[in-house]
Amino acid sequence: QVQLVESGGGLVQPGGSLRLSCAASRSIFGFAAMGWYRQAPGKQRELVASITSGGITNYADSVKGRFTFSRDISKNTIYLQMDSLKPEDTAVYYCNARPYKLNYWGQGTQVIVSS
Repeated sequence: QVQLVESGGGLVQPGGSLRLSCAASRSIFGFAAMGWYRQAPGKQRELVASITSGGITNYADSVKGRFTFSRDISKNTIYLQMDSLKPEDTAVYYCNARPYKLNYWGQGTQVIVSS
Protein backbone atom coordinates (compact mmCIF):
# COMPACT_ATOMS: atom_id res chain seq x y z
CA GLN A 1 0.00 0.00 0.00
CA VAL A 2 1.21 3.49 -0.91
CA GLN A 3 -0.13 6.68 0.60
CA LEU A 4 0.13 10.00 -1.22
CA VAL A 5 -0.24 13.33 0.57
CA GLU A 6 -0.64 16.58 -1.35
CA SER A 7 0.08 20.01 0.06
CA GLY A 8 0.69 23.57 -1.08
CA GLY A 9 -2.75 24.62 -2.23
CA GLY A 10 -4.35 27.87 -1.27
CA LEU A 11 -5.84 31.13 -2.44
CA VAL A 12 -3.88 33.18 -4.95
CA GLN A 13 -4.60 36.14 -7.21
CA PRO A 14 -4.60 35.80 -10.99
CA GLY A 15 -1.05 35.93 -12.27
CA GLY A 16 0.32 34.53 -9.03
CA SER A 17 2.15 31.30 -8.32
CA LEU A 18 1.84 28.21 -6.16
CA ARG A 19 3.90 25.07 -5.77
CA LEU A 20 2.12 21.83 -4.99
CA SER A 21 3.88 18.90 -3.39
CA CYS A 22 3.01 15.22 -3.20
CA ALA A 23 4.88 12.99 -0.80
CA ALA A 24 4.72 9.21 -1.06
CA SER A 25 4.92 6.93 1.94
CA ARG A 26 7.60 4.84 0.31
CA SER A 27 9.91 4.98 -2.67
CA ILE A 28 8.03 4.22 -5.88
CA PHE A 29 8.82 7.04 -8.29
CA GLY A 30 11.68 5.25 -9.96
CA PHE A 31 9.32 2.67 -11.42
CA ALA A 32 6.00 4.50 -11.45
CA ALA A 33 4.35 6.89 -13.83
CA MET A 34 3.11 9.96 -11.97
CA GLY A 35 0.41 12.47 -12.75
CA TRP A 36 -1.17 15.64 -11.50
CA TYR A 37 -4.91 15.81 -12.05
CA ARG A 38 -7.46 18.44 -11.20
CA GLN A 39 -11.19 18.54 -10.79
CA ALA A 40 -13.25 21.70 -10.80
CA PRO A 41 -16.81 21.74 -9.43
CA GLY A 42 -19.21 20.14 -11.89
CA LYS A 43 -16.42 18.99 -14.20
CA GLN A 44 -14.62 15.74 -14.88
CA ARG A 45 -11.24 15.08 -13.38
CA GLU A 46 -8.62 15.94 -15.97
CA LEU A 47 -4.95 15.20 -16.40
CA VAL A 48 -2.84 18.32 -16.01
CA ALA A 49 0.69 16.95 -16.26
CA SER A 50 2.45 13.61 -16.22
CA ILE A 51 5.94 12.24 -15.85
CA THR A 52 7.22 8.82 -16.83
CA SER A 53 9.47 6.69 -14.68
CA GLY A 54 12.28 7.91 -16.92
CA GLY A 55 11.54 11.56 -16.21
CA ILE A 56 9.79 12.58 -19.44
CA THR A 57 7.08 15.17 -18.83
CA ASN A 58 3.91 16.03 -20.71
CA TYR A 59 1.40 18.80 -20.13
CA ALA A 60 -2.16 19.57 -21.01
CA ASP A 61 -2.43 22.30 -23.62
CA SER A 62 -4.18 24.55 -21.13
CA VAL A 63 -1.14 24.71 -18.83
CA LYS A 64 1.81 24.46 -21.21
CA GLY A 65 4.33 27.18 -20.53
CA ARG A 66 2.85 27.93 -17.11
CA PHE A 67 3.15 24.70 -15.09
CA THR A 68 6.25 22.63 -14.43
CA PHE A 69 6.28 19.04 -13.18
CA SER A 70 9.36 17.88 -11.31
CA ARG A 71 10.37 15.14 -8.92
CA ASP A 72 12.87 14.44 -6.19
CA ILE A 73 13.18 10.68 -5.99
CA SER A 74 15.43 10.82 -2.94
CA LYS A 75 12.64 12.59 -1.03
CA ASN A 76 9.82 10.50 -2.52
CA THR A 77 8.21 13.76 -3.56
CA ILE A 78 6.86 15.28 -6.76
CA TYR A 79 6.06 18.93 -7.38
CA LEU A 80 3.86 21.01 -9.59
CA GLN A 81 5.08 24.57 -9.97
CA MET A 82 2.17 26.71 -11.15
CA ASP A 83 2.90 30.16 -12.52
CA SER A 84 0.74 32.77 -14.22
CA LEU A 85 -2.33 31.27 -12.61
CA LYS A 86 -5.73 31.95 -14.10
CA PRO A 87 -9.21 31.74 -12.55
CA GLU A 88 -9.90 28.67 -14.70
CA ASP A 89 -7.10 26.87 -12.85
CA THR A 90 -9.32 26.79 -9.77
CA ALA A 91 -9.81 23.15 -8.79
CA VAL A 92 -8.87 20.43 -6.37
CA TYR A 93 -5.53 19.04 -7.47
CA TYR A 94 -4.73 15.36 -7.02
CA CYS A 95 -1.51 13.40 -7.13
CA ASN A 96 -1.63 10.03 -8.88
CA ALA A 97 0.86 7.19 -9.00
CA ARG A 98 0.75 4.09 -11.20
CA PRO A 99 3.41 1.56 -10.24
CA TYR A 100 3.06 -1.59 -12.33
CA LYS A 101 -0.69 -2.26 -12.63
CA LEU A 102 -1.61 -0.47 -9.41
CA ASN A 103 -3.21 2.95 -9.02
CA TYR A 104 -2.93 5.32 -6.05
CA TRP A 105 -4.48 8.72 -5.38
CA GLY A 106 -3.84 11.45 -2.87
CA GLN A 107 -6.61 13.21 -0.97
CA GLY A 108 -6.34 16.41 -2.99
CA THR A 109 -5.39 20.00 -2.27
CA GLN A 110 -7.56 23.00 -3.10
CA VAL A 111 -6.35 25.75 -5.41
CA ILE A 112 -8.44 28.90 -5.75
CA VAL A 113 -7.42 31.62 -8.17
CA SER A 114 -9.44 34.74 -7.56
CA SER A 115 -9.04 38.47 -7.22
